[in-house]
Amino acid sequence: MSVLVVGSVAYDDITSPSGSVKNILGGAATYFSLAASYFTQVRVVAVVGDDFGPEQEKVFHQHGIDTRGIERADGKTFRWGGTYAQNLNEAKTNFTDLNVFEEFQPQIPEEYQDTEFLFLANIQPTLQADVRRGMKQVRLTGCDTMNYWINRTPRELAETLKLVDVLLINDTEAKMLAGETNLPRAAQKVLAMGPQALVIKHGEYGATIFFREGAFGMGRHPFRAPALPMEEVRDPTGAGDSFAGGFMGYLASQKEVNREALKRALFYGSVMGSFAVERFGTERLQSLTRAEIDARFQVFRELTHLE
Repeated sequence: MSVLVVGSVAYDDITSPSGSVKNILGGAATYFSLAASYFTQVRVVAVVGDDFGPEQEKVFHQHGIDTRGIERADGKTFRWGGTYAQNLNEAKTNFTDLNVFEEFQPQIPEEYQDTEFLFLANIQPTLQADVRRGMKQVRLTGCDTMNYWINRTPRELAETLKLVDVLLINDTEAKMLAGETNLPRAAQKVLAMGPQALVIKHGEYGATIFFREGAFGMGRHPFRAPALPMEEVRDPTGAGDSFAGGFMGYLASQKEVNREALKRALFYGSVMGSFAVERFGTERLQSLTRAEIDARFQVFRELTHLE
């Protein structure tokens, strides 16, 4: 089955202790779609400027990603620049040029209306809600958000969360959204807002999935997946979006979405995030093989005794 991602395609300038790069292909939808493409057919809705050419589009096409939903607009593509110091969990933003992304109004091609798995990447919550309401055949909706929307548009975000099946955010965002410092209590408050499941990403410490009572099976006991200890992290940019791509891509490849599938998806999300940080930008995601992905999943399985 196919998965549709709605989000950003961008150019990034990144500096980390491992070096610096400029004008590399990035954006949430890019990382997500490349990661998900190893599991299922991927469709993208985004906007790019007239500086987005055949070389960039080739990256998507080489992975069989459907780009008919990428709108071309007059102007420059979204650009972001950031610097990582010794704390690789935080980037100092040097600049954010929204450019054509500032006026982004997602338009879903008619050919995408049969999509059953939808991921709403980090965009304005009202736009996320509009997309979800327009997709009548979606079986499962994943969603991302950030502290900016939590603080600036709480009412709009609350409406969006009523339409979402799985929310994927980090632990700081979960506590902020819930207004709660204790993470398990924060998770239950977020689940009460609408999602059936909540995936909380802990960066280098893995991820935890919390369930609403009765969702995807009985009980609401959380499940934790550790992160793989990495000897070298060159660029953390896009790790969370790659995690989401692995997570949603794996689910879209399964006949049934139940609790066991969600737990395994958590591991595949961690696998894809671990590959993304090994090189700058999307370089590592572009060169992967499914055999490498399955081998790393096996390492996770042995590390955690996952059956």
